[in-house]
Amino acid sequence: MKPEKPAQNATPHLPEDYDAQISRVLPYYSSFHQETIKLVKSLPSSPNVWMDTGCGTGSLVNKAIEEFLDTKFFLLDPSKGMLDQAKGKLLFYPAGKVEFLKASSTQEFSQELEEKPDVITAIQCHHYLSREGRARATEVCYNLLKESGVYITFENIRPLTEEGVTIGKRYWGNFQSAHGRNEEEIGKHLERFDTEYFPITVEEHLKLLRETGFRTVELFWYSYMQAGFYCIK
Repeated sequence: MKPEKPAQNATPHLPEDYDAQISRVLPYYSSFHQETIKLVKSLPSSPNVWMDTGCGTGSLVNKAIEEFLDTKFFLLDPSKGMLDQAKGKLLFYPAGKVEFLKASSTQEFSQELEEKPDVITAIQCHHYLSREGRARATEVCYNLLKESGVYITFENIRPLTEEGVTIGKRYWGNFQSAHGRNEEEIGKHLERFDTEYFPITVEEHLKLLRETGFRTVELFWYSYMQAGFYCIK
């Protein structure tokens, strides 16, 4: 497998371009955030601390912060540019409500937190990693969580068969075409599969999450070639 790219190059879009482009690339992207928030609302108690790793421009926290009035949010991303965008988006919230962590990838994160998170989210950020890197990132999230804390992740997914990969790419490409991307843009994006990002199957995800130590591991969302999982420590 090819070595991982530097963390700051993990996104194909510039930070200022990210929000405008992502919904044209990922089917139901806004639903990833909506369903994550609905899932957290379904937990036995509201989180005191929520950490969003791979936070991008802060879109998830920007939505969640109005729903969880007593929750403190930590935001982490490997890109300083992304964190700067997030700071601008969340400018009017006090430091006691929102804290921006030093730019770092999840697997390399070592900053001490004041309090262990009740919830950690990782939305579309770990599929850029090798299998070893993804396992390390998952372990870091597990160790950061409080006991009974919840880890929620969405990632690009590898279909179970090579024929499924071929059809899945065409299916995904058709979505992008319907949302205004041209053939060259679509082709370049789909060529990144197994070259710039390294998806694993749903079965492999479930195995990894169980082996990390989570006592409850569930698949709760699947569409096109993306899936969402939640796990309880």
